[in-house]
Amino acid sequence: MEYMSQEGFDKLVAELHHMESVELPRVRDAIAEARDKGDLSENFEYHAAKREQGRLLGRIRYKQKVLENARVIDKARLHSDQVGLLSKVGITNVATGSHMVYTVVSASEANIREGKISIKSPIAHALLNKKVGDEVEVRVPAGVLKLRIDSVEL
Repeated sequence: MEYMSQEGFDKLVAELHHMESVELPRVRDAIAEARDKGDLSENFEYHAAKREQGRLLGRIRYKQKVLENARVIDKARLHSDQVGLLSKVGITNVATGSHMVYTVVSASEANIREGKISIKSPIAHALLNKKVGDEVEVRVPAGVLKLRIDSVEL
């Protein structure tokens, strides 16, 4: 079971719909076009289109599985005084003084460019159930970070 925001759920449904209604028919057309060109044993376009179809079907099956196991979280039932799923957390690296803001989301919604980190990441895992003012140490590939929680909001 994977918990996610309504926004993440809606985005996943839209991506799946796009893959099934736009990308899959495009790949099937490419396969049909390549098949019409003759001998399939030496037809690069046909083999490339079949590989693309396999990759696309794998992505579709993965997204379907995530949606089957998804549970949308009601934000009204969450605590805003401690870090949890869907919390927007302001943190400061104590050693460098650099400030960062992240939203803790499910693994399927994670996107560092948007400031969304997976609840399964080392940083999010260390921040869970902590409150404003708490300091945590996080072991990351680059070493150990000491972080201070400056703000928590939903």
